[in-house]
Formats: sequence, structure tokens, C-alpha cells
Amino acid sequence: GGGAYGAAKAGGSFDLVRFVQQPQVLARIVSAVFALIVFACLVGDGYTSLPEDPKLFCIFNGNEDACRYGIGIGVLAFLACIFFFMVDVYFPQISNTVDRKYLVLADLGFSGLWTFLWFIGFCFLTNQWSWTQLGTVYIGADSARAAITFSFFSIFSW
Repeated sequence: GGGAYGAAKAGGSFDLVRFVQQPQVLARIVSAVFALIVFACLVGDGYTSLPEDPKLFCIFNGNEDACRYGIGIGVLAFLACIFFFMVDVYFPQISNTVDRKYLVLADLGFSGLWTFLWFIGFCFLTNQWSWTQLGTVYIGADSARAAITFSFFSIFSW
């Protein structure tokens, strides 16, 4: 057997090709790209102003919380992907089964939580976009749709 959480295989050499081919690493890379797209769309084109009023407002029905939520979970998801990617790199070197157990459980718990938060984000952004008057959005409609789409995809990638 592989021991508890693969501890019997701990201490082997690092093989980059084999590492990148692991399903959890591929899923983490996809999740990071989706999170990057969501928060980049919202930071780049998520705020606009009317010609007669230079004050910026969120393109999702003017609801600042919608933009903040999308940006917040996108940034945190991206940082978490980087963190867990580094954990994946060092995981084979960890021989303590208790540490391995806690890392696996933390990854599982965080992934479950973030799946739920992406679902909430998708529903929230979709709802706010459905109430948005398109006459107030001159630039950024495609970015809003991209943020909604990739928040939906993120539900499954997490």
C-alpha cells in the first residue's frame, strides 16, 4: 500500500512532467485561470460612469457589493490556488502522516467552501446582471458576461 495519505512514498525526487500531469494540479491551474479571468474582468471593466456623471459605479445594477464579491472571491481563489499549488509541490516530501492528513483535509474543506462561494457568486452576479438596465452600460457588458460565465465554470473546477 501507499500508507496513510501516500506517506510511504514520501521523500522521492521531483518530476515536473509527472507533477503537472496530476489531475489535482491540472484542476488547480484551471481554477486559478478562471479566478484570474473573473477578477480581471471586474477590476478592468466592472466599474463605469455615465457621460453626465463622472462618478464610477458597478455595472451590475449599480450594486457595489456584486463587484466587491466577485473581485474578493476571485483574488482569494487565485491566492489559494497558488498556496495549494505550492503544497502540492512539497507534499511528496512530507513524511509525517498527521501533517499530510491536515493538508488533505484543509484542501478538501477549502475546495468545498470555495465551490459554494462560487455558486453564490454566480447566482448573485447573474441576478444583478438581469436587473441591470443596459442603457447605463456602454462599456463592460462583455466583461460582465465573462465574469458570470467563468464564475459558473469555477463551480465545477473547484
